[in-house]
Amino acid sequence: MPQKKATLIGLIAILLWSAIVGLIKSVSEGFGPIAGAALIYSCSAILLLFSVGFPNLKKFPRRYVIIGSVLFVCYELCLSLSLGFTHSGRQAIEVGMVNYLWPSMTIVLAVIVNRQKVSPLIIPGVILAVAGICRVLGGDQGFSLSEMTNNIMENPLSYGLAFTGAIIWAIYCVVTKRIANGNNGITLFFVLTALTLWVKYLISPQPEFAPSFNTWISLALAAMAMGFGYAAWNVGILHGNVTVLAAASYFIPIISSILAAFILSSHLTLSFWQGTAMVSLGSLVCWWSTRTVVTKSVSSKISE
Repeated sequence: MPQKKATLIGLIAILLWSAIVGLIKSVSEGFGPIAGAALIYSCSAILLLFSVGFPNLKKFPRRYVIIGSVLFVCYELCLSLSLGFTHSGRQAIEVGMVNYLWPSMTIVLAVIVNRQKVSPLIIPGVILAVAGICRVLGGDQGFSLSEMTNNIMENPLSYGLAFTGAIIWAIYCVVTKRIANGNNGITLFFVLTALTLWVKYLISPQPEFAPSFNTWISLALAAMAMGFGYAAWNVGILHGNVTVLAAASYFIPIISSILAAFILSSHLTLSFWQGTAMVSLGSLVCWWSTRTVVTKSVSSKISE
């Protein structure tokens, strides 16, 4: 496949993933947080079975199957339920923004675990990303500790799950890269996530379904965004320009907020957009801190 075409497919994956926050919240309003998430991952798993296929687990390292499955399922549970349990569209967008701390966390963890070389730029990058979240949670008050506390305490479950999910996904990105040996277990992971959610649904009391036509449309779109998003990203990473895709992925918080605001009919203030831009820019600076070191290393070898 030509590199430009593969890169375009990878960019489409970024667009699909950016719609997830608004779509998950929309589906949860009709089916409930747990049933809605279970339906999304079930439909996504079916799409992946037809588009990617089910992997040959005999070729997979056992550590990858076990550790990768646990981390992936835990992350997707945190992501979907943190959004499903939110009280409003605005809160869902804020919770989604907390989840987008994972790019910065991934790079920091890579430095700690893999001893990845980075430039000092990583420090202002992390500070900027965290400050962006504080700006988002501070509402119209900007960097207000009391307003941030009030927002979080209004729904500590959703904000806590989102933050936990960001940590788990950072661990997943760093750990699975070392133990996967190039294997892709995404279809298996989606099937396990769907099964876990259905078990949760069956063992706990749930509200009755009250889906509208728009909810069914959101379910179909969410399943396609999840399933085809991962499939498209796999094509982009394998055959496209990885540098372009990596840089573009750090703008997901901005694109996601725009799409979620449209889907959920939410009004977002100037301070929110400022915080969102800070999160994206902070993550981009963290990523660039790794690129700077690589560039300097290559330059020094050439000069030798």
